[in-house]
Amino acid sequence: MTEQGRQDAQDAIDRAWRDLVTTARRTAAEGLVVGTSGNVSVRVGETVLVTPSGVPYDRLTPADAVGVDLDGGRLFGDLAPTSELPLHLEVYRHTGAGAVVHTHAVHATAVSTLVPELPTIHYMTAALGGPVRVARYALYGTEELARNMREALRDRSACLLQNHGTVTYGDSLDQAYDRTAQLEWMCRLWLTASSVPGLSPTLLSEGQLNEVSDQLKGYGQPRH
Repeated sequence: MTEQGRQDAQDAIDRAWRDLVTTARRTAAEGLVVGTSGNVSVRVGETVLVTPSGVPYDRLTPADAVGVDLDGGRLFGDLAPTSELPLHLEVYRHTGAGAVVHTHAVHATAVSTLVPELPTIHYMTAALGGPVRVARYALYGTEELARNMREALRDRSACLLQNHGTVTYGDSLDQAYDRTAQLEWMCRLWLTASSVPGLSPTLLSEGQLNEVSDQLKGYGQPRH
C-alpha cells in the first residue's frame, strides 16, 4: 500500500471512531443505556471498531480507539474491547452490516421478559424485517448468547435479548441507531396499550405488514 493509501485508510478509521463515539453518547443521552452498559461497533473494511469495556462514553478520546479483525484479533488499541464483542462479530460474519448497536433500553428489556416476540403493534415492525423475536437467555459475553441472537435475527435487522436488552444493525451507525430507537419506542407503545384494564391492543396482520414493506421501498428522498 502506498503512503497515500495508508493515510486514507487511517483517515477512514479516525472518522469512523468519531462517529462511533457520537452514537455511543447518544445511547446514553437518550436513556437507552445506563452507566457503561451497552456497546456500539462499526465496520471499516475488514476492521471492526468497538467501544472499550467499562469506559464511560463521555471520557472516550481518539487515543481510546479499539480495532479488531472479524475473528476478534486485536489490530490496535490499548483498552480491552467490550465484553459483548462476540455479539458484534456474529452479526458482521453473517450479515452485510456496517454497524451494530446493543443497548439495555428499559421498555425493550421489559418486553423481552414477557413474550417470545414483540407483538405487531405498529407498522414500523415491517422496517425491521417483521415481528421482532426474543433471543433465548444466555450469559452475557458468551458465544451461546451470540448464537441465540443470530437465530433471532434471521431475516431481521433487530432482536431482543431475553432479560438483557436489544441488538440492531444497519448499513450505517445512523441506521443502526434509528432502528434501536424505533424498537424501544414500539416496546413502550405495546406496554402502554397492554396496560389498559379490560382491553387488548389491536395488532397488525401479516398482510398489513407486507403492504407496509412495499410502501417503505419508496420511502425517503429520491437519489439523484
